Amino acid sequence: MTTVKQILHVKGHAVYTIPPDHTVYEALEMLVERNVGALMVVDAAQNFLGVFSERDYARRVVLKGRNSRDTHIRDIMTEHPISVTEADSLEHCMQLMTDKHIRHLPVVDGQQRLVGLVSIGDLVKQIMQEQQHTIENLEKYISGAYHG
Repeated sequence: MTTVKQILHVKGHAVYTIPPDHTVYEALEMLVERNVGALMVVDAAQNFLGVFSERDYARRVVLKGRNSRDTHIRDIMTEHPISVTEADSLEHCMQLMTDKHIRHLPVVDGQQRLVGLVSIGDLVKQIMQEQQHTIENLEKYISGAYHG
């Protein structure tokens, strides 16, 4: 069973963050620049406060008629988002994402400090790699070349 820790070991622990006092426009620029769909919101002391995503923008800015240059992240971010720990399984993450209709899971430690982020793309990539490995082993087994 693959864990979040194993996924982060390959992917890395880098997380794109933004302070809550930045504007939505600044956040959108960061999303485009980094080619990501979400930013983790942290304060000056690096305390994890929430998530800003493309979905937050669509639902809480565009559809509400707000101006992205005048709206601050703190006013529209998703506070207290669902998160996981490094010990959680890939299957648990997939279940959460499916049940809650979310695409990003912040990874926190025991003190609720942000230590990483996994996306639906990260999980799908891991599943595909595991399936490919299984297929290769089955092919070797069937052909008699498997030793182990």
